[in-house]
Amino acid sequence: MEIKVNFLDNLRLEAKFDDYTVIADQPIRYKGDASAPGPFDYFLASSALCAAYFVKVYCAGKGISTDDIRLSQNNIVDPEDRYNQIFQIQVELPDTISDKDRAGILRSIERCTVKKVIQAGPEFKIETVESLDADAQAMLMGQGDGEAKTFILGKDLPLEQTITNMTRLLADLGMKIEISSWRNIVPNVWSLHIRDAASPMCFTNGKGATKESALCSALGEFIERLNCNFFYNDQFFGQDIANSEFVHYPNEKWFKLTDDDSLPEGILDDYTREIYDPEDELRGSHLIDTNSGNSERGICSIPYIRQSDGKTVYFPSNLIENLFLSNGMSAGNNVNEAKVQCLSEIFERAVKRQIIEQEIVLPDVPQEVINKYPGIVEGIKALEAQGFPVVVKDASLGGQFPVMCVTLMNPKTGGVFASFGAHPSFEAALERSLTELLQGRSFEGLNDVPRPTFNSMEISEPENFVEHFIDSTGVISWHFFSAKHDYEFCEWDFSGTNKEESDCLFGILETLGKESYIAEFSALGSACRILVPDYSEIYPVEDLVWDNTNKALAYREDILNIHALDNDALTSLVERLEESQIDNYTDIPTLIGIVFDENTAWGQLTVLELKILAYLALGALEEAIELVEMNLQYNDNTVERGLFYQAMHAVLEVTLDEDLELEHYIVNFKRMFGEEVMANVVGSITGDVKFFGLTKTSMKLEGLDKHLRLIDSYKKLHQLRAMQAGIN
Repeated sequence: MEIKVNFLDNLRLEAKFDDYTVIADQPIRYKGDASAPGPFDYFLASSALCAAYFVKVYCAGKGISTDDIRLSQNNIVDPEDRYNQIFQIQVELPDTISDKDRAGILRSIERCTVKKVIQAGPEFKIETVESLDADAQAMLMGQGDGEAKTFILGKDLPLEQTITNMTRLLADLGMKIEISSWRNIVPNVWSLHIRDAASPMCFTNGKGATKESALCSALGEFIERLNCNFFYNDQFFGQDIANSEFVHYPNEKWFKLTDDDSLPEGILDDYTREIYDPEDELRGSHLIDTNSGNSERGICSIPYIRQSDGKTVYFPSNLIENLFLSNGMSAGNNVNEAKVQCLSEIFERAVKRQIIEQEIVLPDVPQEVINKYPGIVEGIKALEAQGFPVVVKDASLGGQFPVMCVTLMNPKTGGVFASFGAHPSFEAALERSLTELLQGRSFEGLNDVPRPTFNSMEISEPENFVEHFIDSTGVISWHFFSAKHDYEFCEWDFSGTNKEESDCLFGILETLGKESYIAEFSALGSACRILVPDYSEIYPVEDLVWDNTNKALAYREDILNIHALDNDALTSLVERLEESQIDNYTDIPTLIGIVFDENTAWGQLTVLELKILAYLALGALEEAIELVEMNLQYNDNTVERGLFYQAMHAVLEVTLDEDLELEHYIVNFKRMFGEEVMANVVGSITGDVKFFGLTKTSMKLEGLDKHLRLIDSYKKLHQLRAMQAGIN
């Protein structure tokens, strides 16, 4: 994690990381102002807080209340060497906690990350650099002596060279990549989380049998998501980019809206129109892209090459971001390598969906076959030693598809986690299934996986498949574990050169009667995206009409300009929100495609709360109190914000009752809720305070630092594309 430090007045310092700002000072005896803890105080507190965190996690997993648990830490300093210290952590536990759990709580503290890092003895590297924002490789692991050459299945270059090439691409782009976490809880299963230090919203996860292969995976995914604009899905690019020569890619094409709002000629082809507009309900206005929101320009569409005949077909960027998410994207050492990965992902998810939806019973992989892969056997044994039974299944449906499945059971909770992996190589697909199972997870994290069910309707819910797509935590059927399987085991093999594997996988799609469309991207290495209509979508096609992300365009400008709206415009906004079918608990950042700081009122604002604030600003108190009651019943906001609405409800009840006078209650209201809260509540009702907690902004996005950092990230990519296309 990158922590940037700014020098303030006197000895005060400001550390900035993620969305947080920490101020440090020095005691007066050291010439400071004692306005904040000192750096070493924060260090001491971090150890105690980390220990308490692990106690909390243990107790939560066991259903133990922490109300009567107390923890303290003292640092005992050696009088002859002040750098030699003992950290003494003491825990006070109530008598109701069993001896077994007492021991478990102490073991949990032993896992404290701060403690382990201190005990390992971190190495400090101190140096000067020309720019803190440069050197993308600075926070990655060492690259070795340059002589090592490790080849793995599916990669045409050694891992070491692949990592070097990718980090160089990112460095040249001006992105500083940091590794924020590593996981290696069983042998031969590594995963990590990397992100852009300047814009942590841009992040990826990687997995592999070694730390090098996991890093390679994470960097490849990062580059694929840059090439395919996935980091910026649904987000507003700002007015400058929205009106620039191109918004997404230099070869994009814009189609003007028609007078009757029908789909313009030239968008999609006959095959895809039949899939995406079967009822003739899809309108051109449904396909305005969310990123620019530029309806005057029309529909931004990206050229894809039809695999069957090489013809160019234009797909609206809106359609892609609404239906496909990240499915079918990849980067590689060359285009064929990327295509193999794209197609493998597509088969993995489509076959997984078919298996789950149809409750297909898969055959187990015989142990003598698993034994051919000692690294995988070692990982499975380590899981089972921790009390998690593992079942390895052949998901190829009788040798049709290059897909495997590793299923983990959690006897402690009754939960089941089915992880799928795909690749033309049987071994690589099996390895991916196992590494996917534990990507970014701890053993405690496996307590959150859902229980199987015999309820077919629950399994077939569209949201269940989205959960399976995101992190494989959707629900599966009990039928999955029947000994009476629907297919015989097949030790399949589709492997060859990357070109041969790519042709083979395209051939499987052809036998299924599926057309595929390919876009190749070369601005940042070799990457591609493959769309297989009616096969590789993640969200249902109906979402284009009924739940399109570009509903943001109906609200974004008014919400960002809310402080400047007159009563007519504000009334229009709240009426549109009331008439829409948008859920009251939809959060505003998601609705309008703006990234707010999660620690602010904007960052946690819901449609319901926005309506309340609008009604208060309009003086519509009866409408406001009804929604305040609803908000209090299902409030997920901060404690402080919840207190504001409790006070608001009480004051509104008094204000709207003709027999009551606020002056008779105000003293005790202030004692209950505090002077500041009451000032904001009363001011919101009288009109002196409008949109409490929401800082002023506009379509220029002033003050929205987190979103501006995301746009700055995209501008680096946008400028690279412009330069390569010869656009000034």
